[in-house]
Amino acid sequence: MNRPLTSPGAKHAPAGKHHDGRGLYLVKRKPTSGKWVLRATIFGRRREMGLGRFPDVGIAEARRAADDARYLIRTGRDPISERAQVTATYRHLLRDIAEAAFETRKAELKDDGVAGRWMSPLNLHILPKLGALPVSQITQNDIAEVLKPLWHEKSVTATKALNRLGIVLNHAAAMGLEVDIQATKKARALLGKSRHQRKKIPAMDWRDVPEFYASLDDGSVSHLALRLLILTGLRSGPIRLARLDEMDGNIWTVPAKNMKSVKGRESDFRVPLAPLAMSVIEEATQHERDGYLFPSMRKGVLSDATMSRLMDRRGLEDRPHGFRSSLRTWIAECTDSPFDVAETVLAHQTLNSVQRAYQRSDHLERRMELAARWADFVSG
Repeated sequence: MNRPLTSPGAKHAPAGKHHDGRGLYLVKRKPTSGKWVLRATIFGRRREMGLGRFPDVGIAEARRAADDARYLIRTGRDPISERAQVTATYRHLLRDIAEAAFETRKAELKDDGVAGRWMSPLNLHILPKLGALPVSQITQNDIAEVLKPLWHEKSVTATKALNRLGIVLNHAAAMGLEVDIQATKKARALLGKSRHQRKKIPAMDWRDVPEFYASLDDGSVSHLALRLLILTGLRSGPIRLARLDEMDGNIWTVPAKNMKSVKGRESDFRVPLAPLAMSVIEEATQHERDGYLFPSMRKGVLSDATMSRLMDRRGLEDRPHGFRSSLRTWIAECTDSPFDVAETVLAHQTLNSVQRAYQRSDHLERRMELAARWADFVSG
């Protein structure tokens, strides 16, 4: 029976169930509030479908929602199930999927990603603007708009953010969500080719290294750390985190977690120490704190910026990382070392996974000779 309610009637109706007709009810627990309910038969089962709270949803809106649900039922669809799917879609926000993707990939990352570098491009450039959107709603236009300010000025950063986002979208697809896994590829097409030119890290000419090395003579933590960095050809990370218990005679075994993350590297890296490097380490032991050879003045270890600032104060454009290039160029111009030996000095991977499975040498003896010759050159 159709006994339609009116707006005033709905407002003043007492607590209880009030029929509006064709299965639509206003169920009031209190005189001032309630909810709209549609009772219908869906696939042979009697079901109740909530249509919103009263008085937030008025009588006209409730009737329209009931008509929409009845239409879906007539066409062989389940309005309750479809609404649940839509609701679930809108619950899967990009920031939540990004966090889930990160959790899944922790085993692939150094120290399970505790440094946060995997998420940082997303946290800095993507999630602040797109994180609150349902992942299914992310389009190439959204992505391009967010990355456009970075694309030509910081292309490396923008590319990292784009690649990470592609992984997140693929993760969402694996979860069964409807996403456009080609969105990042399309966004790259919209952004076009970046005008940014990558700059090489300034490196000191290898001929000038002995003079600079000699100037690091005050026995301070930063001077000693730079000396050991020059002698070993390592990046600043392993130097700053160096511990005495990693040294055994003239071999320094750097833990894999302190090396740059490189696909295929799962083991520690052995570094041959020339006598000059060993003397630097011995001198550094006077500064040792908590097992670290190069502590900072306050807490923790020496920062990378400290070594860079030392070179800045001397008016040098060169950076500590550039000494790796100085060493590599010296090897190429002053020695007859094979390519793979020279690259291993810098802990570079030169072989593919199959080749590494068979060729397991780290050329330690030949690198020991190179380390001694380089130390002789550097010390004059």
